[in-house]
Amino acid sequence: MSALFAACATTRQAQLPPAISTIAAPQPAPQVVGMASWYGPGFHGHKTSAGAYYDQEDLTAASIDFPLGSRVMVTNLDNGRSVEVTITDRGPFMKGRKIDLSHKAARVIGMLDPGTARVRISLISKPAGTRDVGAPLRYVVQAGSFSEQQNAEQLRNKLAAYYPDVHIDQLDADHRRYYRVRMGAFATRSAAEARASDTARFGFPAVIITE
Repeated sequence: MSALFAACATTRQAQLPPAISTIAAPQPAPQVVGMASWYGPGFHGHKTSAGAYYDQEDLTAASIDFPLGSRVMVTNLDNGRSVEVTITDRGPFMKGRKIDLSHKAARVIGMLDPGTARVRISLISKPAGTRDVGAPLRYVVQAGSFSEQQNAEQLRNKLAAYYPDVHIDQLDADHRRYYRVRMGAFATRSAAEARASDTARFGFPAVIITE
């Protein structure tokens, strides 16, 4: 009898349907569709929001839809040409425009002569800890940007004695790495302005960056 039960149990186990493993589908990359413009000679050599100097022949861009340091693919929807750029600045500040490309990036996708083009901007990567694409803007107080990590650490250690949210962010731009000493992020600009004002007592040129 016991042998009979054992045989039945074995049969029932064999008849169980195989387990089905599920694999999560990859999430589509965040995208923004809108008008692009380009900026060049008038801004060449000026400091960007990321702390680097703008070179119109680098593959960079300005946008407020993506965090600084993001890598994005910009596709001209009129001709299908694409270019990969790094977001190093804030802009454009004209209603309805989503991105300002460098002179070189605009040339690559064939929009120099028309000056504007309808594009699709697809996120490739963004720095860790930055806001999601489409999330509300945040405000960061930047006390300094250095090419030498040791200098950034010295400033961070000094400010950390007074504020709990001091940190160093790294940014690769212009073929160089920058170490940015920052505080925040803050949900409102007024909160960031209050911190920047308080930091002024140390003699540092704190600036407010929108991210």
